[in-house]
Amino acid sequence: MALASALLQVMTDAVRKTARPMLRDFGEVSQLQVSRKGPGDFVTAADLKAEDTLFELLMKARPGYGFLGEERGMVEGTDKSHTWIVDPIDGTTNFMHAMPHFAITVGLERRAPDGSSEIVAGVTYNPVMNELFWAEKGKGCYLNDQRIRVAGRRDLSECLIATGLPFIGKSGHAQAIKDIHAVGQRVAGIRRLGSAALDFAWVAAGRYDAYYERNLKPWDVAAGILFVTEAGGRVTTIDEDGDPKTGVSILASNTELHPHLRKVLQGA
Repeated sequence: MALASALLQVMTDAVRKTARPMLRDFGEVSQLQVSRKGPGDFVTAADLKAEDTLFELLMKARPGYGFLGEERGMVEGTDKSHTWIVDPIDGTTNFMHAMPHFAITVGLERRAPDGSSEIVAGVTYNPVMNELFWAEKGKGCYLNDQRIRVAGRRDLSECLIATGLPFIGKSGHAQAIKDIHAVGQRVAGIRRLGSAALDFAWVAAGRYDAYYERNLKPWDVAAGILFVTEAGGRVTTIDEDGDPKTGVSILASNTELHPHLRKVLQGA
């Protein structure tokens, strides 16, 4: 990571250190302590331990920044212009089932005096595969030490699309089926692998041609939005208006596909 700034070095060091005990836990998933936040919404001891580690490391490096984590919620900082946005294990259900498709993801949001905000740095790390995706605003997107770009396909019939699906305790089942029906008739394939953070990263790397999903959270999307835009793609909400950083809905793809897929989803 010769091109990485001091800020990105802080972020990558944090996710790598967090991953070490997580990998040990992953090797003993049958013994994990698991509790429920709600129907179908699990949190493991590994999630909690990972977020605690990230909080400690990131706040030590930048003590004034705010912190928004999936498990901890919002912790206000003295520096109101910067907030870490963190998901300690994106893909907890995969993790619990010994599936090696999950990630630690960290984004940094910068807020301007006028109240507008943007993601200025992001890191997503799949520790099992040792794949570290990282980006800083204006400096491109990388997988380990290799710069990556979105795929260049323009014909939907040739495209592989990623999405997410709601499960027990979640809303939006009917709309998800409508979306799949509308998109599935037009594309080469749809995949649902269970980690929004990695779906974004794989679009940035050209493995997927596009990714869409509804009803996400800020920690699901923060780093990924930056990855796709820095890799030459476009990220918006599915609807005409809205801020994709909220996670209300997401569509990420290359710039040529984007308007066509958006039209399909809006008509679903």
